[in-house]
Amino acid sequence: MPDSRKPFLTTTRRQALGLLAFGASGLVMTGLPGLTRAAFAQGGQDAKGQLTVGFSQEPTVFNPHMPHIEVDEGIHFSIFDPLFYVDEKGAFVAALAAEVPTVENGGISADGLSWKVKLRDDVKWHDGTPFTAEDVKSTLELLVNPNFRSWRKTGHEFVRDLTVVSPTEITWKMEKPFAPYPSILASTFITPKHILGAAADPNTAPFNNAPVGTGPFKWKQRVAGDYILLEANKDYFGNGPHIATLIYKYVPDLNVMYTQFKAGDIDVAGLQWITPDHYEEAKTLEGKVVSVVPGSTIESLTLNMERPQFKDPKVREALYHAIDKQSIIDALYYGLPTPTESYVPQQSYYYNPDLPKHEYSPEKAKALLDEAGWVPGADGVRAKDGVKLAFTCSTTAGNHIREQVQQYMQQSFKDLGIEMTISNLPPAVMWGDYWMLSQFDSVIVGLDFLTGPDPDTSDFFRSTSSPAKGGSGQNNWQFANKEVDDLLTQGGSLFVPEERRAAYFKIQEIMRRELPLLPLFQYATVRGYKQGVEGVAYNINTRIDTWNVGHWSLA
Repeated sequence: MPDSRKPFLTTTRRQALGLLAFGASGLVMTGLPGLTRAAFAQGGQDAKGQLTVGFSQEPTVFNPHMPHIEVDEGIHFSIFDPLFYVDEKGAFVAALAAEVPTVENGGISADGLSWKVKLRDDVKWHDGTPFTAEDVKSTLELLVNPNFRSWRKTGHEFVRDLTVVSPTEITWKMEKPFAPYPSILASTFITPKHILGAAADPNTAPFNNAPVGTGPFKWKQRVAGDYILLEANKDYFGNGPHIATLIYKYVPDLNVMYTQFKAGDIDVAGLQWITPDHYEEAKTLEGKVVSVVPGSTIESLTLNMERPQFKDPKVREALYHAIDKQSIIDALYYGLPTPTESYVPQQSYYYNPDLPKHEYSPEKAKALLDEAGWVPGADGVRAKDGVKLAFTCSTTAGNHIREQVQQYMQQSFKDLGIEMTISNLPPAVMWGDYWMLSQFDSVIVGLDFLTGPDPDTSDFFRSTSSPAKGGSGQNNWQFANKEVDDLLTQGGSLFVPEERRAAYFKIQEIMRRELPLLPLFQYATVRGYKQGVEGVAYNINTRIDTWNVGHWSLA
């Protein structure tokens, strides 16, 4: 049977290298106190009206280079630009770069080691300062600064000899070829040298709470716990923005978000979108565009591998057997998501379809725990060597479906002598240090593991990528496996997709066996916006719907 998943890169080494481098809006705002009509008077180019996007989590990290989660990128894409980005078709598109560097145009050498990026000459920072190659150099240097709390060093640590040739040209060498680097650059926002680069301590710079970018929207106002107000950048170099005022409204309760979308208080139901239990009604709403969209996000029960109760692989396997995934999907998610055994989206060329299939079997779970010597105590909770099989499970407070999933799991685990305590937190707390510094026992979380279309997961699985252990990345489960480290190195050095595929298939096999995260399903999300909003394009290669918000408009 032919493989319907197509590689994002072609099969010859030269072609692979070529593509490697590449390859309704009135002026009255509901529920936002203290704002006047005058606050919405400014707008650039043909910008008009206002648009309100609802997010169930509150964006709190405005420096795009510090540890952050998906919701923060809604702000980053609005305020900043990368050199180039990945569109909804998986193609790389020039942004701050005058052209996407390729082997054919001389932007990258045939061996992948020499880079030359030409930049636009018509870009200004929001404060009017011209954008130059010095800003690119400063950004790439900041990301690997040992004194900076960088969210990602992967790939950037191989950059050497950064040279500003002119205000519109920068060159560098790579210590070694690294196939994922274009996709990493596509999600690396450029920040201003004259502001952030000049800060005494970029970790605590005023910029981090009042960002200045080159993007389609400018920072205007934030009311913590309520909303963020952005205004059109009238000097934007691109096609847009077309909206004068953009509001990101924080609505932590997903039922309330749906109610506000239904009532017209928010125009776009953003992260975490419309919950499946509202889908049947939502698709009949007049004046709304509602659809089911495959997502790249994988929902999982993630375990902190440094907790003693999770170090036993038989415990992890038993927990997985004890979860009735299909019933959870059918009963709570109305059958919309697809169960999965992998962290890779099933539409990806790098998805391994041959992983062992999950089996819901309380009997097998009990047998594994008995075999491993976890014995029920007087209170009914199993224990071994003085360690009780008890832990907390956390997620975003107000996500009512996840809370029901937790309750379902809690009862299933209790029947096996496992004590799971539900301990949910507000989003800003949940996804701050509690998550990023591995202060949790277990978490129900949805994550996008790939870097755009690229299969590299060094940020998530490399042993040196755990912030809690002093690393830079998102290995928050503190997973460490030398074979995975070696495979990540191997996969990052290969450019032909068929060759890379073998390495990433093997990593998926190891993750399925070791189970630091118990994969539940791949998202199929219900997205919605009001009729008259144009330009919305769902993109499986990015982590947030507003990746192209500068192109949105109001009819």
